[in-house]
Amino acid sequence: MKTREVAARRILSRSRVFDYTLNPYTGCAYGCTYCYARFMKRFAGRKERWGEFVDVKLNAPELLVRETERKRRAGRVWVSGVCDPYQPVERRYGLTRRCLDILTGNGWPVTVQTKSPLVLRDLDLLKRARGAEVGLTVTTADEGVRVLFEPKAPRIEERISALSVLRSEGVRTFAMIAPLLPGAGGLVELLRGRVDYVLIDRMNYHHADRVYRKYALEWAAEAEFFMRTGRELQSSLEREGIPCEVLFRGS
Repeated sequence: MKTREVAARRILSRSRVFDYTLNPYTGCAYGCTYCYARFMKRFAGRKERWGEFVDVKLNAPELLVRETERKRRAGRVWVSGVCDPYQPVERRYGLTRRCLDILTGNGWPVTVQTKSPLVLRDLDLLKRARGAEVGLTVTTADEGVRVLFEPKAPRIEERISALSVLRSEGVRTFAMIAPLLPGAGGLVELLRGRVDYVLIDRMNYHHADRVYRKYALEWAAEAEFFMRTGRELQSSLEREGIPCEVLFRGS
């Protein structure tokens, strides 16, 4: 993993998902095979493959102080949109924690999205925050499938455990089942009592096509799989009293 310390020009960006998104890092050590954010490589000017580099925005907290002071009103901030804010370098640099401290201390609501149980380190900030919620991305209940598509990401059981702790401490939680992978049906039992709601999305890019072909999983990249599995998951989750939204429609 090649890490480079950089100075960013700004840290809050407008988002089509929430009001703003905040990315303390460019690049991601998890390097999931399907990751849509690999387009960021060309903006970073990096020659390494996706998953082999991380740029650390050392001045992110200072920028955030200035940018939030200039805003007329607070808006919800997505932490993060094109990196995992709790990837391994966060243990060393702590930029996500420092940014969360600034946002929550000034009444800005946050939506954290990660695959890492390291988010539990910041439970103190999340518990005091107004309107904070934390989502763990969990794409399958099958650890074997997880290893094929997300070999460097935390194990499924670690993510589920993090959700359980967060919710037991009064933090609003959600699961992001995206992209929908084989074995996702088993998530209904794992998520019971651990999340406030669930979002489901299909594979929207072709970055992982090689993995589907190599392991004869092409059937799980077809629209029929996504439609059928999405409907079944939504129905099963709602029977458990868990609100669920499927973010894609049939083609």
